[in-house]
Amino acid sequence: MNVTQKESMKRAEFLRSLSLGTSTLMAVYCLGSLTSCSTGEMDPISSTPPTPTTPGASTGVTGNAATSTGAINFTVDLTNATYSKLKTAGSFSIIGDLIVAYSTARTYVALSKACTHEGTTVQYRSGENDIYCANHGSEFGLTGAVDKGPAVAALRAYKAVISADGNTLTVTA
Repeated sequence: MNVTQKESMKRAEFLRSLSLGTSTLMAVYCLGSLTSCSTGEMDPISSTPPTPTTPGASTGVTGNAATSTGAINFTVDLTNATYSKLKTAGSFSIIGDLIVAYSTARTYVALSKACTHEGTTVQYRSGENDIYCANHGSEFGLTGAVDKGPAVAALRAYKAVISADGNTLTVTA
């Protein structure tokens, strides 16, 4: 019987097998030929990335959630089926240009959704109670501050205020 075994090799092992020196590898890396900054062994994310929504009355969001069209100022209807999950601690949604999360500490946060490293949409990780970029491994605190690079600039933070009845969330610049 002929058995074929699939072998896998990490990127660094592969490059070492090519007998490339450290200087050559750094030059290749700095020129952008290697596209990933992380080890490829990412922490699990709390959920799959949600599909971004464009604000409109039927979506449960009214106002402006796009930074390209002016100041951020929108209200989320948390009774709408699309956003009712935001009443559960540890959940998040991408709304326009922002990520809105209800943290495990039971506070609402609204931050720019684009990682400051290369613009990839970030995600909320409930297990770590932080914001994470799956593309290159940057980590951000709930204030938007960089906890781990390669990102060096903070995510822009916005004011998120829940209504007295807990049914609407207003986000402003």
